Amino acid sequence: MFKKGTNTIGKKGLNYVIGTEGKPLRFKPWLGDSFSFLYDFIMRKSIFPKKFGSDMAKHHDILRQELEVVHGKNVLELATGSGSAVNFLMNDNRYTGTDVSPGLLKRAVNRFLSAGFQDAEFYVASADDLPFEKESFDVCICILSLNFFDDLAKVLKEVSRVLASRSLFVCAVPVPERNTLGSTIRGKLHSEDELAEAFRQNGFRFESIPCENGAVLYFRGIRE
Repeated sequence: MFKKGTNTIGKKGLNYVIGTEGKPLRFKPWLGDSFSFLYDFIMRKSIFPKKFGSDMAKHHDILRQELEVVHGKNVLELATGSGSAVNFLMNDNRYTGTDVSPGLLKRAVNRFLSAGFQDAEFYVASADDLPFEKESFDVCICILSLNFFDDLAKVLKEVSRVLASRSLFVCAVPVPERNTLGSTIRGKLHSEDELAEAFRQNGFRFESIPCENGAVLYFRGIRE
């Protein structure tokens, strides 16, 4: 499952990638781990209604409809967060979650267990340097996080590497042209056209999902 030369260590339900110095790799989350318990509250009370001008229930419905045909697959999630995927991903899938925040991943572990996932693993890892071997996954999801990656092209290159041919990438991300509230949204926002071009350059067929939910764009990429 892991690319050559990768070593990991498990601790309290999480897997850490071992660096060249023999110690687990550490990252700097955008929301410090000491505040991870506030993450869901912030998303529900501030980000969705005030920043995105969108509805969280509709958000889950859109993703649930898109992923309802995904069963028994190897699913990778970039930036798992606190485990919101349990709201729209079927629990008969084999799930691998990645995030740079151990604090959020610990919350995700409990949510996936409560949701009945029998095969779920969680890795403290960066999306631009995934520890997995090529063509390990059938589906990749990235929800409301693509704007936080410093090097989008590098991330997409990694996703293309670990996805099998004809695999599915499902994403939800705020885009500037849909931000009708004019709110300040953190991270680097890319337009739909810019995203489409970036995906095409990295071996994906880009397809927008026709729906409206505030500033959020929903789309799929098909790995060619």
